[in-house]
Amino acid sequence: MLNIKKFVCNMFQENCYVANDETKECVIIDCGALYPEEKGAISRYIKDNGLTPKHLLCTHGHVDHNFGNKFIYEEYGLKPEVCEADACLMDNLAQQAKNFTGMDYANDFPAIGSYLDEEHAVTFGTHRINIINTPGHTPGSVFLYCKDEAVAFSGDTLFRMSVGRTDLGLGDFDALMCSLKKIINVLQPDTTILSGHGMKTTLEFEEYQNPYLKVARTGNG
Repeated sequence: MLNIKKFVCNMFQENCYVANDETKECVIIDCGALYPEEKGAISRYIKDNGLTPKHLLCTHGHVDHNFGNKFIYEEYGLKPEVCEADACLMDNLAQQAKNFTGMDYANDFPAIGSYLDEEHAVTFGTHRINIINTPGHTPGSVFLYCKDEAVAFSGDTLFRMSVGRTDLGLGDFDALMCSLKKIINVLQPDTTILSGHGMKTTLEFEEYQNPYLKVARTGNG
C-alpha cells in the first residue's frame, strides 16, 4: 500500500508529493518547495516517518515544480529525474523563475540525474512507477503511473475539470489532446489522478465532466 502526502508549495500553489510503502522507501515528486517553512515541512515528515528517499521525480521542467531541487539534493543527495525532452527547460530554471516572478534566483539548481522514459520503470520499495509520455503542456511532460495502486501523478497535463496551459512556450495544444486520448486508453477508469495543482480526481470523473477529456474521448469538439 502507498502512503501519499501532499505539500502545497510556493506562490503558485504547486503540489509536491511524498509517496512511500511499507519498506519506508519513498519517492519525492515535483518538489516545488521554495520557502523555508515548506522545506521544513517536507524534511520533518520524512524524518518523523523514518522514510528513505530514493528518487526525485519531475513530471515536467517548469520551475514551480522544481524550486526545491537544490534542497532535496543537499538533504538527500538526489538529483532530479525528468524526461529528456524537457532538458532545455531544466537547464533554464533560474531564468524561468525570473520570468514568472520578476525576481532574481541563483542559478544553482542541481543537474539532471537521469532521464525518465517509457521503457524503464522507476522502482522503490515493493512498488514500480511506469512513465507515460504526455507531451503538450511541455514537450517532456509525463504521467507517473503506479498501476498496482491505481494512482497517477499527472503534473500539469490534467487537472480536475481542466488541463495544463499550452501558451507558456514549447506548449502544443494538439499534442496535449493526443496525450489525453492516450491516457484514456492506458489508465483504468478508477485511477486516482493527483495533479500538480488543485484537488485530486479520478479518470472516470474527468472523462465525463472535463470538457477536454470529453473531446479526447469522443473526438467531437
